[in-house]
Parts: sequence; C-alpha cells; structure tokens
Amino acid sequence: MTVSPTVVWAAFSMALSSVVALGANIICNKIPGMAPKQRAICRSRPDAIVSIGEGAKLGLTECQYQFRFMRWNCSTLDSNDSMFGYESLGGTKEAAFIYAMTSAGVSYAITQSCGLGSLPNCGCDKDKGDGKLAPQGWKWGGCSADIKHGLRLARKFMDAREIAQNARSLMNLHNNRAGRKAVKDNMGTDCKCHGVSGSCTMKTCWTTLPPFRKIGDSLKKRYKKSKIVVPYLGRRARTAVTLILKRAKRPHRKPRRSHLVYLDKSPNYCDFDGKTGSLGTVGRKCNRTTKDTDGCDLMCCGRGYNTHQYTRTWQCNCKFHWCCYVNCNKCSERTEEYTCK
Repeated sequence: MTVSPTVVWAAFSMALSSVVALGANIICNKIPGMAPKQRAICRSRPDAIVSIGEGAKLGLTECQYQFRFMRWNCSTLDSNDSMFGYESLGGTKEAAFIYAMTSAGVSYAITQSCGLGSLPNCGCDKDKGDGKLAPQGWKWGGCSADIKHGLRLARKFMDAREIAQNARSLMNLHNNRAGRKAVKDNMGTDCKCHGVSGSCTMKTCWTTLPPFRKIGDSLKKRYKKSKIVVPYLGRRARTAVTLILKRAKRPHRKPRRSHLVYLDKSPNYCDFDGKTGSLGTVGRKCNRTTKDTDGCDLMCCGRGYNTHQYTRTWQCNCKFHWCCYVNCNKCSERTEEYTCK
C-alpha cells in the first residue's frame, strides 16, 4: 500500500497534539516510527516533540515542492512505521535528500520555537547578548536565533535512529548533518541603526532564520551534486567503518560535511517497484509543451499520455451596484489536462 507523506503526517500530527495533554509516557509509546532513544526523548521533552513533528512536516512539504516536476516527487512506499526513516528508497540520492531535508526542518522548527518562547531552556542566543562587540564593529542586540540549541536537539533526536554502524546508517548520519549544516550556513543577520535624525552612528544586529525555501533551494543544489560513497575499513581491524568517495583523484578521500552522499544508483522511477520504493509515473500530470522533467516525454518514460478535456467555469467581470449587490458574468474556458499512461 502506498502512503503519501501528507497522510503519514496527518496521523502523526494527531498523536503529537495530545502528547502534553494526555501524558507523555502513554502517547510517546503510540507515536509510530520512533526508535527507543527517540521515545525516551519524547517522554523527557514532550514540549519539544511537538516542534520536532512540525519540523518533519516542514521538511516533507519542502521536499514535495522541490521535486514537484520530477518523476520521484517525494512520495514513498513507507507506512506509518517509518515517519522519520525512508528505508524503502534504499541508499539512493533521493533518500539522501529526504533525510537532509527532514533534519533541516527539525533544526529549523526547534530554533523557531525557541525564539517564540514556546520551549523552556532556550530563547535568545546568549553568546550574542546586548552590548557585545562583533568583529565587524557593530554590537549584538535584539534576540538572536538560538541556532546552537536547535542544531543540538535536532542532532540528538534525528541521529538516535541510527543504531547499527553499517554503511546505510553512516550515510543517514552524514545526510542528517548536511541538513543541519544547510540551516546554519543560511542564517541571516538583521540590523537596526541608531542615532540622531536617522543617522547610523551606532548599529545593533541579531541573527535570524532565513525563509525555509532558501534552505530547500540550497539542499536541492547539493542533491544535483551529490557524491557516491563506499564503506571503507581502515588497515587496522579495530578501525571503525567510514565512508569515502568512490570517485576521487586522491585515495580514501572523505566527503565534505556539506555534501549529500549516497550508496546506490537510483532507479528511473518510471514503473512501480516495491523493492526500490518507486511509485512509478502512471497517472501523473505532465506538460505537453515542454522538454523539461515535467514534460510528457520524460515524465511518462515514452509510454505516452492521456488527454482529458474539460470546461472550467468561474465568476468574472463582477460589478458592484449601489446599494447593495454585485453582478457577475459567468466565464468559461475549454482546457486540456495530460496524464501519463
């Protein structure tokens, strides 16, 4: 049975909304898809788990936006048992993206909640308190986003799933970190000038979260340049397994922290395949007039497409008459929609 991320989130969101009200122990045991360590965090921090769930939704929504015109559109075969894991996708670059995007969403939501005062033990970044001089010459002021707390808690929760030290687990951990790094690297700075008659004799600044779309765009670029890796065991038997670049001029070169990494070649996502997590493109809408990824030739994988004609109607040319009614004309348009065979 195929399950869209939106459906998975709906069930998960209902459980989250009851965490604080009904008791953390009972509810946290019923939330699907969490590892034992994650359930322990849920029971100890029921306030934070709500923000974590909102972050997971944020990441999935952004993933769907970024891939809306591609064969793989961020849909998965995973059931409710895999809210925070997408094992059916295998070790592909698509799995790399969705892990990074979810990790970024959780980091972002926790940091945002801190700034809004929704979580205890965090708020404004204390390292950027009022009056501290920045290297650029201006002073820190206002309420800087507590990104350190957001990254720390997101890492603690998201990485808790990866228990086994195998290649896939190392891949997930690396992409989780790349997602958190994308949030950190895209943080912004807002400033306010002070002085007589609007002069800027003194300036105070504070760090701010960027629009989440900026983080999504950044990770999409990383997806396009993602690196294939292989597990490597050091010469000594006791050395832990690490991931190294499969294609590199220098031997045993490790990927950068900002890289998205994957282990397996992606399928073409043309046909349904439960083994690879591919839903196929049958029934997907396509654009007959473009050669891009959403064009009918590429989206439908050469199978052809169906044409559906329908008439769209709406109220138009509305005029207000005194007093007091509105007259509208009824406009209609004959249009076509194309779906893959």
